[in-house]
Amino acid sequence: MKQFFSLTSLILFAIAVSAQCDGTRFLNQVFDNTVITSDILYGENLNFDGTPEPLSLDVYEPEGDSMDGRPLIIMAHGGSFVGGSKTGEDVVPLCHDMAKMGYVVASIEYRLGTPLTADLEVPMKQAVVRGYHDMKAAIRWFKKDVAEGNNTFNIAPDKIILAGSSAGGFITVHVAYMDELEEVPAEVDLSLPGLTGGLEGDSGNEGYPTDILGVINIAGALGDTTWMEPGDLPVLSLHGTGDNTVPYGQDMLTVFGLVNIDTVAGSSAIHERAENVGLTHCFETHFQQGHVPHVSNDAYYDTTRSFMSNFSAHLVCDIPLQCEYRELDLTNSILENSSLELSIYPNPAQTYLDLNTEFQGMSEVLIYDVKGSLVQQSFINGPSGRVMLDLDSGSYIVVLNNQLGQARQKLLIE
Repeated sequence: MKQFFSLTSLILFAIAVSAQCDGTRFLNQVFDNTVITSDILYGENLNFDGTPEPLSLDVYEPEGDSMDGRPLIIMAHGGSFVGGSKTGEDVVPLCHDMAKMGYVVASIEYRLGTPLTADLEVPMKQAVVRGYHDMKAAIRWFKKDVAEGNNTFNIAPDKIILAGSSAGGFITVHVAYMDELEEVPAEVDLSLPGLTGGLEGDSGNEGYPTDILGVINIAGALGDTTWMEPGDLPVLSLHGTGDNTVPYGQDMLTVFGLVNIDTVAGSSAIHERAENVGLTHCFETHFQQGHVPHVSNDAYYDTTRSFMSNFSAHLVCDIPLQCEYRELDLTNSILENSSLELSIYPNPAQTYLDLNTEFQGMSEVLIYDVKGSLVQQSFINGPSGRVMLDLDSGSYIVVLNNQLGQARQKLLIE
């Protein structure tokens, strides 16, 4: 039997989220670590070859968070609908960082693969619909979990945002705007095994709603921008002008640069349409960059994370939308919990860094980039010392460890 969220429950969730909108949470990192719950089964459906495929997701939560009614971001990885994974490097760092800002983040698996054929237009469109159906099932899984009284991850069911990279971006914008049956391409037969169930699909958790707040599209595309109408969902997109995998604008989509699929609307076309019909939207162009540059470039990762936090906090907290880069505070809670005094100079730095602390013995100096990867390790002996730097320009975290405890500071390299 279909279960609905009571008005009282939704009001309580809204109050809980509102209480967390303090201008820091959801915009900056307020937690040091995350907790991951892996391989949660959220549904099942037939794949392109007729075999049953279980569908699972991983959930990232801020460690030590006691808040109820937390907003949820559901992320879909890239891989051209033939590869990729919920543990891919295009999504996992973002899952960790958004969770550290106070969100619950889920990274989903969805059905992959197409038949071996020279004509891939219809198989690829079918693959998009399978991903679409699986994302809908994932949304319903969380809403079902709340409605049945479990609410395993303390989420607010009316505060859900979708995000996707590349093929995952295709999924998010199609869920947002392909919302009528007649918009499904005529060549996609929804009576075929694995494609049944209309727009909602048959991947699981039937009877629960799939309403969301908005979508984040990283280098994805939409089949037809005329599906976007006044009053539709807000959208954030990030896309490189030199993307040879998914068109930046309205252009032909090819697979592996060899096989033409169909003309699709990349991010610039999506946002031209969003502007024309009056949708809430942000668009960040990565000039002269290729496909999904945040995976290999720390500066573009930092930009992607900044835009995601701006957009998501706007949807969750109803604060003004900031469609420009904002330097995030990545050390908010870390610095509060530091047990040592530490000063660093110069900051911004270039080739060296002087450190001063109260410890007389040996201290370890670790430097992490914006993705949390260790990029340099040094030691100083005594209360002060100098370390030489060989780092690209950008933001970093300096961590000093010794027998008295730990201290951290933010470092900018020019």
